[in-house]
Amino acid sequence: MLYYLSQFSDGGDLFNLFRYITFRAGGAFFTALLIGLLFGRPLIDMLRRRQKNGQPIREDGPEGHFEKAGTPTMGGLLILAALTTATVLWARWDIPHVWLVMFVTVSYGLIGLADDYAKVSANSHKGVPGRVRFAIELVLAGIAGWWAGTIHPDPLAWKLALPLLKDVYINLGWLFIPFSMLVIAGAANAVNLTDGLDGLAIMPVMIAAAALGIIAYAVGRVDFSTYLEVPYVPGAGELLIFVAALIGGGLGFLWYNAPPAAVFMGDTGSLAIGGALGAIAVAIKHEIVLAIVGGLFVIEALSVMIQVAYFKLTGRRVFLMAPIHHHFEKKGWKESQIVIRFWIIALVLALIGLATLKVR
Repeated sequence: MLYYLSQFSDGGDLFNLFRYITFRAGGAFFTALLIGLLFGRPLIDMLRRRQKNGQPIREDGPEGHFEKAGTPTMGGLLILAALTTATVLWARWDIPHVWLVMFVTVSYGLIGLADDYAKVSANSHKGVPGRVRFAIELVLAGIAGWWAGTIHPDPLAWKLALPLLKDVYINLGWLFIPFSMLVIAGAANAVNLTDGLDGLAIMPVMIAAAALGIIAYAVGRVDFSTYLEVPYVPGAGELLIFVAALIGGGLGFLWYNAPPAAVFMGDTGSLAIGGALGAIAVAIKHEIVLAIVGGLFVIEALSVMIQVAYFKLTGRRVFLMAPIHHHFEKKGWKESQIVIRFWIIALVLALIGLATLKVR
């Protein structure tokens, strides 16, 4: 919205600043951060009043988690409120990529909200049936995949761009829709699985989002995309505003989620921001790179898949407990050790993902 103030500029005044994506990204970051810091405590107090028992704790979980009983959930509402408000204020409204990502983020947040509400209401870790929830996620991701296919330029539409290779695309046709469903729903649920310790999920999400934001800005500029020999995606640079808002809102949430957490993001937050990562990757044609910059989430999801498959085949477990962060808890690692070491892994993987921009 504030972008349109630039229409009143003669080229040499304050209003001219609103033309620049980098300036508006900074504005979105600080707006979202301020919202998170100002409204975090009132939201937590409200959630405490409404959730007498807080987020249900699994009886078969790590012993240390019982100390967290009574901590309210649905803190993802803070992230959603901050990033949506900041994005609407600072982003251009005529860029469909922004609305595509917003659609996925908000709709997945509503799915998570329904799941969290069901858990809190029944005082059980079982919320909306998994198959129902996943089916809705796939439908919404399918809509986003179709939408992305219609807004990409002809050389890229319905195609998969391969990293490390110059001008090499796989024409998926209508298969691009189920592929997008896999990317978006997979990212959402991978982040959801990672969200098991205080601060564990939100920082890697911000790191991965920052990497995707840099890529979005690069592929959205003809000069940068030409120099880097990556696909040019008109309008993609505007997603930097969304990413900046996500990071600002994430930091505002982390202020209250830092150990010991005063609030959990719940599925409301994890599904929303995970879906956002997947949607950004689809919008900027870097779906495969998402598996690198978000590699920590891939590892967490794979640990669950391996555990379940191996147990069904042999009746034994590969890990002491899955997802893998619980395995290290069972081995005696302190929660802070796991969180910080996983943050380091996330940062390294994000840098490797960024390196694919120039390796051609």
